[in-house]
Amino acid sequence: MEDELQLNDTRFFSLPRSQEDVTLRPRSLEGFIGQEKLREKLKIYMEAAKGRQEPLDHLLFYGPPGLGKTTLAGIIAHEMGGQLRITTGPALERAGDLAAIVSNIEPYDVLFIDEIHRLPAQVEEILYPAMEDFALHIVVGKGPLAKTICLSLPCFTLCGATTRLGLLTSPLRARFGIVEQLSLYLDSELAQIVLRAAEVLKIEIDPTAALEIARRARGTPRVALRLLRRVRDVAAVRGTGAVDADIAQRALDMLDIDSEGLDEGDRRILKTIVDLFGGGPVGLGTIAAALNEDTQTIEDIYEPYLIQKGLLERTPRGRKATPAAYEYLDKTPPQEGSEEIFLPFFEKGSCDENP
Repeated sequence: MEDELQLNDTRFFSLPRSQEDVTLRPRSLEGFIGQEKLREKLKIYMEAAKGRQEPLDHLLFYGPPGLGKTTLAGIIAHEMGGQLRITTGPALERAGDLAAIVSNIEPYDVLFIDEIHRLPAQVEEILYPAMEDFALHIVVGKGPLAKTICLSLPCFTLCGATTRLGLLTSPLRARFGIVEQLSLYLDSELAQIVLRAAEVLKIEIDPTAALEIARRARGTPRVALRLLRRVRDVAAVRGTGAVDADIAQRALDMLDIDSEGLDEGDRRILKTIVDLFGGGPVGLGTIAAALNEDTQTIEDIYEPYLIQKGLLERTPRGRKATPAAYEYLDKTPPQEGSEEIFLPFFEKGSCDENP
């Protein structure tokens, strides 16, 4: 029944999704590059749990997408002697969806729920006793004849992942014993990831080319690996198959990713703030309307890297371009005291609800 569920139920799937993805994912903490402090803490937590012969406490990972939350969940499952079970918050539409999944979990398995902040309230209610008491409460019948059946579950670890920690309800967040943030990677760490992936994929690559890819990868391993694949394509078609610094730079320029790691979307945001709104402060809703873009896309995908690069400032009154942004765009910053607050055109007379 378990195999049938994994194969046929789109709410529930297990790695691998592609053989190439599997080969690029490390299976142990020793093979995981970056997030050094987090790795050390997880190592201690897992050794302690093994010593007590208990499953690892429930974990919550948060941070920008592509930093290795799923990979870490797989490592935890492997080292704790269980299987990794993967689903997503939006896929669990009803309480029965979650019940079908947790009822098939084996001891020491890791249930990974991506985008856990999007879980419906009725699904959360089923999750609480499963997390605290390893029990599944099922209501049978309706009205005065309804009764609750309690089913015992094997000890397992729930690993939640989110890019928006603030959207989790307090009761759910409080039930995680381990809450850790994943941060953007250093260029040197990304270069190591690129070199390791190139070795696995049998790509001949120069260390300087790996560093060039790392510099333009926005501090994100997922982006670095995507760029490596595209550089590999250019090297195969326009070169000898080997990736050197020149091939890497030509490929990345073709992808419209500059030396700072910014793409056309980043530049559009900066130019909109500077050219249309005098550098800000300007509300997020106004920027999104001007770009015909979704506010969440700007906030989750573009802003973290722009802020890390010191090109964008998030203030209580809205987004503001920094002096470094003007230098990047080769423009002159406005004089101090001349800034104007730009409110959304659809909310005249009020502040942007998403500054």
